[in-house]
Amino acid sequence: MSYALMIQGTGSDVGKSLLVAGIARALVNRGLSVAPFKPQNMSNNAAVTVEGGEVGRAQALQARAARVPLSNHMNPILLKPQSDIGAQVVVQGHMVKSADAREYQEIKRTLLPHSLDSFNRLKNKYDFVIIEGAGSPAEVNLRKNDIANMGFAEAADIPVILAGDIDRGGVIAQIVGTHALLSASEKKRVQGYIVNKFRGDLTLFDDGLKITTAKTGWQSMGVVPFFNAAKKLPPEDAFSIEPSTRALKDVHNWNSEEKSPTIHIAVPIFSRIANFDDFDPLRSEPGVKLIMVSAGEPIPGNSDLVILPGSKSTIADMRFLKDQGWDIDIKAHLRRGGKLLGICGGYQMLGKVIRDPDGIEGSTRKIEGLGLLDFETTMSGNKKLLQENGTHIPSQCVVNGYHMHLGECRGEALKHPFLRLQSGPDGCQSADGSIMGTYLHGLFANDEFRLSFLNELKPHTRRVRHFETEIENTLDQLSQHLEKHLDIDRMLEIAQC
Repeated sequence: MSYALMIQGTGSDVGKSLLVAGIARALVNRGLSVAPFKPQNMSNNAAVTVEGGEVGRAQALQARAARVPLSNHMNPILLKPQSDIGAQVVVQGHMVKSADAREYQEIKRTLLPHSLDSFNRLKNKYDFVIIEGAGSPAEVNLRKNDIANMGFAEAADIPVILAGDIDRGGVIAQIVGTHALLSASEKKRVQGYIVNKFRGDLTLFDDGLKITTAKTGWQSMGVVPFFNAAKKLPPEDAFSIEPSTRALKDVHNWNSEEKSPTIHIAVPIFSRIANFDDFDPLRSEPGVKLIMVSAGEPIPGNSDLVILPGSKSTIADMRFLKDQGWDIDIKAHLRRGGKLLGICGGYQMLGKVIRDPDGIEGSTRKIEGLGLLDFETTMSGNKKLLQENGTHIPSQCVVNGYHMHLGECRGEALKHPFLRLQSGPDGCQSADGSIMGTYLHGLFANDEFRLSFLNELKPHTRRVRHFETEIENTLDQLSQHLEKHLDIDRMLEIAQC
């Protein structure tokens, strides 16, 4: 017997990704083998698969929840935005082309067979495939050639549960309005609904459930209280990091803490920021204050460390960095004795020049970097996607993570690598160790390295949280939360096919 069920949402950010992760862990705990699946995802937060491809990082968390290896087939279509209107199109783990929004609408019809192929591979291998939609099925202006929501559900003949977000208000209108915009066959395909992110007394929404069911004919699968521990899990996209910027604008308070052991870390938010979950382990540390610096804001002068993050379009973000005046802030930071780390695209920015002779990232063929280390980067069409492990040379701490980048660096600075990995030396560092660069994502998830690195920034007897263990514990808490508040037995009956 095989099972498949799709969780669609009344809109973006209603909690679909975490619902899928939590349900996956709950079903695994019941003894089923489970695979997560998202037919189409749009994100610059990606993860490397066991096949050496890339998929959305939300599916990496869901695969972890399901305790299965991450596969190309768990997210067969991934769109990685490069500009406001264009994106790289990744099919079953590998980039096939770049397309603007209108062009992508035309080629979507050719991608459905790839999604169905991947889905069927998972269905034949696992007991249960739990599927996440994208955006909302009520976006009927995009219904033609849809492969993300009802277009996929109807092609694969999969039952659907619709999730609404009561925390943002108007959840009855969200669900009833979605019902009104669906076709007759789509309305029939929806077997129930979930009210997510509820705060307060659940019984106060009893009448709301009666009204919603009466208006739609759909059965309630449960009301899920707000899961506060969700903040411990990696966010899916860059929009999720914006609120933390506004919440940490009390930069002036840093001045009063100069005598404390707190480490202050600043990360500029690039316009094409990618793989920003690199910083989650640092954010979780009680001895660290990490601020994501928005466009138009200065990099705080009391920062101990500035980290330049990954970017989906390094040349565009190099220009963006200079437009904000962050290049001036960074050089002032170094003069004050602060340290600087660049990761992936941020690493490439540390050098003298970034070249793109084939126009892989766009029309700009060359841009000057920060000129802080003696090397140059040349973009090429060969993307490096690789799980890695090795050591941090200064501390000899064991590290692991992944490579996901275009471009090759060459120059004298590379004679002083930052890491020594299985694939060879990685990154570089200045003679005094104040400027560091690496291609390795996931570096700070290594507890021993993170402890050593933080103590090097500001010596102090400190204890480091076990980041990976905390994520596992949070996923278990999430599954227990959903077992308590969702009718998972009924959802299993619906999913049987």
